[in-house]
Amino acid sequence: MGIKSGFKFIWEVLQVVIIALAIVAPIRLFVFQPFIVKGASMEPAFHGGDYLIIDEISYRFSEPQRGEIIVFKYPLDKSQRFIKRIIGLPGEKVDIDKGRVIITSPFGDKTFLNELYITTPFSEMQLENNSLTLGQNEYFVMGDNRTHSFDSRQWGVLNRVDIIGRVIFRAWPPLDVSFFPDPQYSQ
Repeated sequence: MGIKSGFKFIWEVLQVVIIALAIVAPIRLFVFQPFIVKGASMEPAFHGGDYLIIDEISYRFSEPQRGEIIVFKYPLDKSQRFIKRIIGLPGEKVDIDKGRVIITSPFGDKTFLNELYITTPFSEMQLENNSLTLGQNEYFVMGDNRTHSFDSRQWGVLNRVDIIGRVIFRAWPPLDVSFFPDPQYSQ
């Protein structure tokens, strides 16, 4: 292999890398983003070290929905990223009574959330009582591991502009690879 053919090979490899970056970079920056879970606030759904794929584009065409697990900029320090579940939507009133969540719509309809993903018995939860009415573009989020979650109960509402995207896929660890459907709540 001569010098000329060596340069030709390097140029072809460089072209492939440039084309791959031109395709992958926009997808990585604007469509899907990786996120590594830190802490225990979302157990048992996610554990520390889980590698998740976040869908960043869906919320450009639709609004976040109750039950979706989202990644967002922590409102009190935008450099930090948190992961929580959406509990309350704009305009709703969220009441927490001894660990149970009650949602009141702007029309007065009440929904008692049947949160099957919660594994901590209510008797072991902190017996907090919270009540908050959400404004326009405000969300109430909570971790699934309610006794170990720093969430809207402590720091308040999450503004829509701080939501990065929703969790769609767990890519690591290999035995737990899965897609994440959103829970359905009964009235």
